[in-house]
Amino acid sequence: MDRPDNSGLPDNIVMGEVDYSNLPYIISLFVLILSLLILFLWRKTKTARTDLLVVGPSDSGKTYLYSQLLYSEDKETFTSIAANTGIYNGEHGQIKFVDIPGNERLRGKFLDQYKYLAKGVIYVVDSLTLQRDIRDVADYLYTILADSAFSATPILILCNKQDETMAKGSGVIQNLLEKELNLIRTTRSNRLQSVDNSTNREEVYLGKQGKDFSFSHLAQNIQFAECSAKDREFKSLIKWIESL
Repeated sequence: MDRPDNSGLPDNIVMGEVDYSNLPYIISLFVLILSLLILFLWRKTKTARTDLLVVGPSDSGKTYLYSQLLYSEDKETFTSIAANTGIYNGEHGQIKFVDIPGNERLRGKFLDQYKYLAKGVIYVVDSLTLQRDIRDVADYLYTILADSAFSATPILILCNKQDETMAKGSGVIQNLLEKELNLIRTTRSNRLQSVDNSTNREEVYLGKQGKDFSFSHLAQNIQFAECSAKDREFKSLIKWIESL
């Protein structure tokens, strides 16, 4: 069989011959890039923030609120020992709601489980008994605000039970919480200073050094709203949800 005539081509080009020596390297590079792309997409999907967390101390009415908002049901509620999950059908699509148990011994476990999935946090406050329970309400809120997992998460402090005559308004509740959070911040800062530095324990300092605590000093998007789960008055809450 006659060989191709290469007389008219440069010396380094030979017709009819292909160099496959680099093909294994090209294939390996392609497989590596494809694997990295798949890993990136998997991790992005895995860590996507898709859930709305409903949190708050026990007896704040959050589970009743959760049932009314999602199912319009008057359910008798008991102390939750596990997180309730459900789907809220909003104007812009479905959103997964997670009702975190309010019990002090349980809430930390479930909060840690869901905090990296949170696209928003609804912190439910009992507007009627806040002054009596201010320490627990503010301490739990401080824990959430100081957690770096929520540093860019919108938080709504929802003042429930506004149907009650003696319920405090959101403005009064904000002032009460700011005063109590200021005291808690001092206590926690002193506690951290007394801890041995070898533990490498760090906690985010809330607000501005040398100034009384104010929600306006925080980088987080924090809003206040009022509602009545009993009367199914959720106008401000729904507006906030749809804004996310």
